[in-house]
Amino acid sequence: MIELTLIGIGTGNPDHITMQAVRAMNAADLILIPRKGKAKSDLVDLRRDICAQVLNTPVRIVEFDMPVRAAQGDYTQAVHEWHNAIAAVWREQIALHLPDGGRLALLVWGDPSLYDSTLRIAERLSGVTVKVVAGITSIQALTAAHAIALNPLAGSVTITTGRLLRAHGWPNGADTVVVMLDGGCAFEALDPAGIAIWWGAYLGMAQEALEYGPLATVGPVIAARRAELRASHGWIMDVYLMRKEQNDG
Repeated sequence: MIELTLIGIGTGNPDHITMQAVRAMNAADLILIPRKGKAKSDLVDLRRDICAQVLNTPVRIVEFDMPVRAAQGDYTQAVHEWHNAIAAVWREQIALHLPDGGRLALLVWGDPSLYDSTLRIAERLSGVTVKVVAGITSIQALTAAHAIALNPLAGSVTITTGRLLRAHGWPNGADTVVVMLDGGCAFEALDPAGIAIWWGAYLGMAQEALEYGPLATVGPVIAARRAELRASHGWIMDVYLMRKEQNDG
């Protein structure tokens, strides 16, 4: 029997690791770390650094090459095939390194419950018991970095993706919209009048970048800075919150 623990590790800052996460990592027999290509090699380094800082027992750490999602064709089908490929790699690593069973841990950016597919991939594994250790999400890191409340007084919050925002516009009835997994700048598809934006990239990391202001004026600044940062680092992870003007009382 394999016990798989999905451990939320926040947004790259070792200070985001909870005591529960530390205990779970040290209780593991094996920690798997994915490699995602040279452009994202510093993400592997961050996981290595976290392990080096919190492990005080001899836990085996194994790195593996992460399958790449097909860029063409139907999006949903491509994601399903990608998840199948990742699950197959996990099975191979489990068979190789835990043939008699044991405790496996995977370190998940943010929290495994929020716009992360690790739980869905784990469902593809038979004979595996799954546990989750909650982590700090990029949304929490964003609101903390800007020192703002997530929701307006008695207001609603909608969490969506850049792809959906670009396709459908501002969600009906939402006072505040948080946008994740935006491969571009989907906010450019909106009428910016009366909208404020709080944006953050590499939250919690040394290269953290923040911008805030009216979407009409700050939107182009974010787009230019985002392109510059992506070119400099080879990758970017960002999230933003937008709020329509309203009376907060």
